Amino acid sequence: MNILETKNLYFTYPDGDQRKIILNEVNVSFDKGKFYTILGASGSGKTTFLSLIAALDKPERGEILFNGEAIEKIGYEKYRRDDIGIVFQSYNLIPYMNSLENVMVAMSITDNEMEKDMKAQALRILESVGIDENKAKRRINRLSGGEQQRVAIARAISTNVDVIIADEPTGNLDGKTSEMIIDIFKKLAHEQNKCVIMVTHSEKIAAESDVVLKLNTDTQNFEVTS
Repeated sequence: MNILETKNLYFTYPDGDQRKIILNEVNVSFDKGKFYTILGASGSGKTTFLSLIAALDKPERGEILFNGEAIEKIGYEKYRRDDIGIVFQSYNLIPYMNSLENVMVAMSITDNEMEKDMKAQALRILESVGIDENKAKRRINRLSGGEQQRVAIARAISTNVDVIIADEPTGNLDGKTSEMIIDIFKKLAHEQNKCVIMVTHSEKIAAESDVVLKLNTDTQNFEVTS
C-alpha cells in the first residue's frame, strides 16, 4: 500500500482580481523504499505541493492520505510530529544549540517510541550522516553549510518516521557537498526503507532519484518522467 497519496489535490493563489490555479486535481502516490524528486519551473507549484504534503498548508479541495488515512483526521500537528520529517533549504536549526541538542529536541517531542538513552541514539544518527561526536557538540554556527544540512537530515530522521520531505536541500551547497547529501537520501530510501520526497531545480540531481515527477505548468499536474 502507498504510504503517502494525494487525491484530487487543488490549490490556487490570488492573482489580481482572479485566482491562479497552482495545483489542479493532483493524484499522485509515494512508496517506501524509493527516492522521489520533483522538478518544475520556478513558480510552478513545487514548494506549494511540498507544503501541502508536509501539512504546512491546507488544500482548497482534495485530500492527502498517510497509510490510507486522511492527514486532516490524523491531525496536522500530530502528523508533522510523528509521521514525517522535514528538511528545509535554510536548515531551520536552533542556532544557540549544538547539533546534538537540535536532534534531541525533535526526539523529545515525538510520540514515537525512542530508546531509553536518547543521547546515545542521537549520536548514532548524527554519525550515520557524517557528524562525529566532536562536531555533534559544536554550536550550529560553527559548522559549515553542508554540515548543518546533515544535522537537519539527522533531526528529520531522528523521530523514526517513514517519510522524509525535503525542499531544495542542496540549493545553498556546492556540487561536491550536494552529491554527499543526495547519497544520504539514496541510502535512507534503499537501505532504511524510507520514502524520500525532494524538490529540486537540478536535472542532474533528479537523475539520481528512482522516480522523477515533473510539474507541468500548462496542466498544473504531474508527469512521471522516469
